[in-house]
Amino acid sequence: MAALMKQRVIHVFTHDSIGLGEDGPTHQSVEHVPSLRLIPNLDVWRPADTLETAVAWVQAVQRRDGPSALALSRQNVPPLAKKVSLAADIARGGYVISDAKDARAVIIGTGTELSLALAAQAQLAEAGIAVRVVSMPCSNVFDRQDAAYTDAVLPLQLPAVAVEAAHPDFWRKYVGRTGAVVGIATFGESAPAPELYRHFGITAEAVVAAVRRVLG
Repeated sequence: MAALMKQRVIHVFTHDSIGLGEDGPTHQSVEHVPSLRLIPNLDVWRPADTLETAVAWVQAVQRRDGPSALALSRQNVPPLAKKVSLAADIARGGYVISDAKDARAVIIGTGTELSLALAAQAQLAEAGIAVRVVSMPCSNVFDRQDAAYTDAVLPLQLPAVAVEAAHPDFWRKYVGRTGAVVGIATFGESAPAPELYRHFGITAEAVVAAVRRVLG
């Protein structure tokens, strides 16, 4: 109703992924965040660390024409966006968090899985494969940017791989038919978070393998 009525309502959700595995699949929102992103006029933020969360809150407070939802994790996460100067880029919904010279592909990460994208980038670099990592805390806001910006962040000529501990279909809009998505298309299971990430193949190694596949 808030989205329909264009009201500034801020929803703050937790249990953003399979990370709360000890609480069972009922507490693992593999379908909720992708579903929320499809609601017209609702901005869904899934920040990766403290700075992205702060920017998401500021954007939600400043927004006057609709609601925002912040999907937050209860897992411990490392600081990834370490420069305050990145705040302006974060506010655009998606940005290059780690670039590489002569990048051959793009890895898109969000929330707690952004660290997996960065770890995969490091592993690929050791193998001589340069890739760019894009953080996408809010696809709704990113999609409202002009084409010059979105094409600069996600170059059309580069194959893309997305990673998120949620249903993978949403990310097809960015990776296309020739890209790949590392995600989970089923409900979760009951186990500690690290075991679940390994069980469902949501790991840096899986991202590395996906990048190799799209590069042929």
